[in-house]
Amino acid sequence: MKKLMLIALAAAGAVLAKKQLDKSNTERAQWAEATDTVNPSHKA
Repeated sequence: MKKLMLIALAAAGAVLAKKQLDKSNTERAQWAEATDTVNPSHKA
């Protein structure tokens, strides 16, 4: 029973860590886009 609880706790920790990492990557990408320098030769 202890092994099952340990596995469940490890899985929950991995899910939380993955969510936090994804959130961090999204915020970093948004910040990079918001602060990206404008290239005058680039035409949209």
